Amino acid sequence: MIPKINPDSSVDPVYLNYFSRLKSENFQGDIEYSYSSRLAVATDNSVYQRLPKGVIFPKNRDDVALAVKIAGEPEFAGIRFAPRGGGTGTNGQSLTDWLVMDMSRHMRGIRDLNVEGRTVFVESGVIKDYLNQQIKPHGLFFSPELSTSNRATFGGMISNDSSGQGSLKYGKTSQHVLTVEAVLLDGSAVTFGPVSGDALKAKMDQENMEGRIYRTVYGIAKNKREEILKTFPDLNRFLTGYDLKHVYDPETDTIDISRIICGAEGTLCFITGATVDLTPIPSYRSLVVIKYDSFDSALRHAPVLVEANALSVETVDSKVFNLAKQDIVWHSVKDLICEVPGRTMDGINIVEFAGWDNELEGGRMKALSDSLDKDLGASGNTRGIIGYQTCTELKDILAVYAMRKKAVGLLGNAEGDAKPIAFTEDTVVPPKHLADYIQEFRALLDSHNLTYGMFGHVDSGVLHVRPALDLCDPEQEKTLRTISDSVVALTAKYGGIMWGEHGRGFRSEYGPEFFGGLFEELRKVKAAFDPNNRINPGKICVPYGIDNEKLVSVDDTKRGFYDRQIPVDVRHSFRAAVSCNGNGLCFNFDKTAPMCPTYKLLGDRRQSPKGRAGLTREWLRLLQLAGTDILKEEQALNESGFSLGVLFAKLRNTMSAADRNDFSHEVRNVMDCCLACKACASACPVKVDVPDFRSRFLNLYFSRYLRPAGDLLVRNIEQTAPYMAKMPRLMNAVNGFAPVKFITKKLWGFVDVPVMSYPTFSTLVKSTDAEYLDLDKMSGISEQERCNYVILVQDAFTSAYDAPVIADFISLASKMGKKVLILPLKPNGKVMHIRGYMKAFAKTARSTADFYNRVYQLGIPMVGVDPAMTLCYRDEYRKILGDSRGDFVVQMTQEWLLDNLDALKKAEGADGIHEYYLMAHCTQKSLKPTTHADWTRIFGAAGLKLVPVPVGCCGMAGLYGHLKANVERSMQIYRENWAPVFRKYPLEYCLATGYSCREQVRRMEGKSVMHPLQVLNMYLK
Repeated sequence: MIPKINPDSSVDPVYLNYFSRLKSENFQGDIEYSYSSRLAVATDNSVYQRLPKGVIFPKNRDDVALAVKIAGEPEFAGIRFAPRGGGTGTNGQSLTDWLVMDMSRHMRGIRDLNVEGRTVFVESGVIKDYLNQQIKPHGLFFSPELSTSNRATFGGMISNDSSGQGSLKYGKTSQHVLTVEAVLLDGSAVTFGPVSGDALKAKMDQENMEGRIYRTVYGIAKNKREEILKTFPDLNRFLTGYDLKHVYDPETDTIDISRIICGAEGTLCFITGATVDLTPIPSYRSLVVIKYDSFDSALRHAPVLVEANALSVETVDSKVFNLAKQDIVWHSVKDLICEVPGRTMDGINIVEFAGWDNELEGGRMKALSDSLDKDLGASGNTRGIIGYQTCTELKDILAVYAMRKKAVGLLGNAEGDAKPIAFTEDTVVPPKHLADYIQEFRALLDSHNLTYGMFGHVDSGVLHVRPALDLCDPEQEKTLRTISDSVVALTAKYGGIMWGEHGRGFRSEYGPEFFGGLFEELRKVKAAFDPNNRINPGKICVPYGIDNEKLVSVDDTKRGFYDRQIPVDVRHSFRAAVSCNGNGLCFNFDKTAPMCPTYKLLGDRRQSPKGRAGLTREWLRLLQLAGTDILKEEQALNESGFSLGVLFAKLRNTMSAADRNDFSHEVRNVMDCCLACKACASACPVKVDVPDFRSRFLNLYFSRYLRPAGDLLVRNIEQTAPYMAKMPRLMNAVNGFAPVKFITKKLWGFVDVPVMSYPTFSTLVKSTDAEYLDLDKMSGISEQERCNYVILVQDAFTSAYDAPVIADFISLASKMGKKVLILPLKPNGKVMHIRGYMKAFAKTARSTADFYNRVYQLGIPMVGVDPAMTLCYRDEYRKILGDSRGDFVVQMTQEWLLDNLDALKKAEGADGIHEYYLMAHCTQKSLKPTTHADWTRIFGAAGLKLVPVPVGCCGMAGLYGHLKANVERSMQIYRENWAPVFRKYPLEYCLATGYSCREQVRRMEGKSVMHPLQVLNMYLK
């Protein structure tokens, strides 16, 4: 039995009083200071970890002003803030020990779109890709690109002055910001933009904080102009904190304070929104993927490619795209980046041409292709080019970039304890020096025997280099410092900077040396905005006049400090949680992306794979500090039987007031919201598999506390459902009786119990030529005769609650010339796994696997109809049983149909048949990414048209949506994701592969949708 764990998580009483004041003064947003809420923002995509005092989530600009004004009262003078957006920073910019002001949850308003003027106002929490999605119908987009664009907020982009691919033409965020709305430390709301002449004089004459800011910045920018121009490098990238070079235009005597805010890393004020300019969507786009025999060849060819007037030149090394080949993202690009026969591809350049003059851009594309053909045809090719491919279809171009974007996170999925990490990953040097610079950089890393991955924007001289380190090892943490110092010197040698794209953050200690005498001027700017160092203290610089406070350092506390307190064998065993590097892809706003439905609904970072992984890591660490050997506890649970003493101990712990502040309860609360859809297991670049460690957590949690009564039903439902299915009319009548429904809800915690099939499965089978498998009989027939059979692997849910689907599979197989052998129903165990019955699941899996391995020896294909249950044999069985699982294979329906496409006949009158629309199961799409393409191909072979619909989770996920505690969330997920589909397409032509999906539609729409195999059976004669 695990112990109660109560971390030292008390919050400073001053902050608690502050939170109370906010509530009493009608703060509209959220205030959170539970340990789990604070942990959720204690990390980002950097290696650092800082636990704040709490988090506030303002709803609007007034909330921000109120929070700052109250903090200005003498009682709260010690309170400090750190603004936070998407939390995707790679250098800890938003991490703090103080109070986080998170703009991302509520401040997502878009207004004042001016299509003619090409401008729009965005609140600071608006996600970049979401804005582009909204304005796309107007032919516009916000052009600065970045790899985290589907979760990065404008507040963070402005604070970091973000840019990426295409920056030579599209520029950085600061070049598209027209005005910035912000709240200053005195609580005043201001708008910063270009100001000159009388308006500038009026600003500087103000006797308030805004006036002081204008006077200070104007004086420094004008009087120190020559020194500023000498110090700030002439690069495509503007270094962050603070952009004195572009804040002042001497020709017009104009000051634009917004240029100081851009790249200030949240150290000067609280950004609440901005008016930005927009760019027309290019009418022409094409891509060339050039392949090289070495990464050095790719780098040295880059300047030539830049001269081709391309929009961008991106490079990726072999380590990165080899990791991509092991990820689900590769299926979308494997035909676009093919191997070159007989050659080793060790680097690629991705060159894009885009613009509004199709003839001009097409000519540039052709000129490059001709040049590449010439290089390839030349004897003694000296450029190292081994081939190239072109893409002119937008979907292909987007697929290549999706792979490139995911490369950032994929490096975190490298094998071993040492992971490529971000700390020197955004250096920038003049592009003409890039190849030589990287050669020295690689020599530096090689001298420390480090592996690394490289990718980036070679057209701008920016290359992302991530050395692999195990920061759980204190000695390797020292190496991080050594490498950092060396890279600072190396970039200076080549006229570049260490922080060229991802901000300074915990690298702020290198600022004084880089800026020299100008650093004191930066401190004066900071003092004008923040004289007492209360906004993101320690980042960029300390205010002028404060000499007793230090800058943050690369030696600051890292995640590895906490992770190393977890034993190595536990870290390895819980790799699915501990490997999370905070890249935040699970924060993707797009509701059609499978990961993560509960985060998309709730907007709570805890309710995401990153949040759940972070809480699990801390839970493991605290248990270890409490003297608990987690792996031994799991082993003991597997070996133990029922004990009356343990039952009474669980009852006592469950009822005890002293146990109510057990941190395990906070972890359970976030685990209970998880639908166990498995999207994170594949969509996450580092494969954070929440259902895997969630089940293990629940197993251990319920060793201390009583389970909900409903869990007893869940555990045995696969055993009881077949018996109930024998008397469906009686069971349906009983379950529909109001008092029974009341008892089921109150006692067992279940609602909307599904209706059992009538006629029953056994009745439907009688009208077919299918027969139940006789293993001895089938072992006695010839191998050639077995080719005429297919084995149907039942699952308890489809057989009991959706039997017509099984009957239609039998009919379809018969039309294809196959005879169906029905396998006796063996429990699958997935529901046990979801609820953390690990011992029972292991026993069930072992028994089922043993039987299926015997059946598999027949050499007859085994097919399951429900994708989630079928995929459990491949995933959860493999993890729980290891090698003892055996080699049996249960195919999903579409896999078996693809193997037998030649047996599919064309549907009669196919030309007149309405097209169908497919919504595939989340787990199926995640673990089998070709699902949509597979079914489209199958329907095409039958002469039918199928349109895959990109849609998120339906909200049911097995029994999740039937639990009283989850029903409202389940329905809301459905309303947001699936209901719009039925407003667009006729429900009778919509198809769903998952039983739980079809059940959710039945519940919400009062009508049924078909499985795609049922359509095939309907039309094939």
